Amino acid sequence: MAYDFQVTQDSADPHTLADWWAETLGWQVEPSDEAFIRRMVDEGHATESQTRTYNGVLVWREGAAIRHPDGPERAPRVLFQLVPEEKTVKNRMHLDVRVGTDDVDEVVGRLTARGAKFLHNGRQGPYTWVTLADPEGNEFCVSPSA
Repeated sequence: MAYDFQVTQDSADPHTLADWWAETLGWQVEPSDEAFIRRMVDEGHATESQTRTYNGVLVWREGAAIRHPDGPERAPRVLFQLVPEEKTVKNRMHLDVRVGTDDVDEVVGRLTARGAKFLHNGRQGPYTWVTLADPEGNEFCVSPSA
């Protein structure tokens, strides 16, 4: 049996990082269900301290998710979850952002202008990529294709 999965990224500020990645990928931040959150608090299944207001919307404090505009059938959901510790070492797994026919240097320029940090250029045979870090220091690569 094949399983579905989501990608989960530890984060110091899940909602801000979800916004950054949604814009980076052209994806959508999953909308908050404020009525559900309020009901969970009212029924005692959650506490007010587990929520926060972000951009004027009641959200879960612990996480935010993004999804491909064509839905979960197109690509796995990415969840950003709150963790207390800062990132200290290189990721053991990362995202490769494939930009197709878009100019990699232009994409890298836009991303660094929005807070990504250039780390290095890579090459293996005919394949090239640029390794960056997102605003929280998580490494990812930008390349034209696989």
